[in-house]
Amino acid sequence: MTRARIPNLGGARAFILHRPHPTVQAITRQLSAIGLATIDCWPELPPEALAADFVFFDADLGFDEQFPWKAGEAPMPMVALIGSEAPGRIEWALSHKADAQLLKPVGNAGVYSALLIARQSFEARKHLAGEIASLRQRVAERQTIVRAVTALSKGSDDERAYAQLRSLAMSWQISVEDAARRIVAMQSEEATGEEGGDDQSHRA
Repeated sequence: MTRARIPNLGGARAFILHRPHPTVQAITRQLSAIGLATIDCWPELPPEALAADFVFFDADLGFDEQFPWKAGEAPMPMVALIGSEAPGRIEWALSHKADAQLLKPVGNAGVYSALLIARQSFEARKHLAGEIASLRQRVAERQTIVRAVTALSKGSDDERAYAQLRSLAMSWQISVEDAARRIVAMQSEEATGEEGGDDQSHRA
């Protein structure tokens, strides 16, 4: 079984987005004991929160405009502070991709495990998003290569057209994907030019 590496959290910064409340004091005490610097704020996060390592936010009274980013696009791990289990409030917290949760009232423990779970969940989600973006890029590149080969073959020999594409890439000293993008762009420019010429002839 692979063990997750426990990160050193000392020196990290955590913002607590919660109205003045004993919950904030309880979280601050635990964070300080772990070695984190804390900043509490309400009713919204300041711009410097973009550089935070963690954000704790109130799921009970929270609203979208509190955050300087779109829902679900937080650039750091998020920990939801949940007191009410109303479905609407839980759904809202989930829309902001909460990576971990703490149930209120917060006692003398729980913050450290929430930090570790939030960090692990955030990193896994970021890694997955990177893989998805990479796959989408590869699919897009393949589609571009197909379009370029189709343009070069003009309905005849696709294998010869692909060989021509590779030859052009070598000649231009760029990748096959970049060569395909260049050919597709040239084809689009030619098509635009032809359309422009037709428009002019119609006007004449």
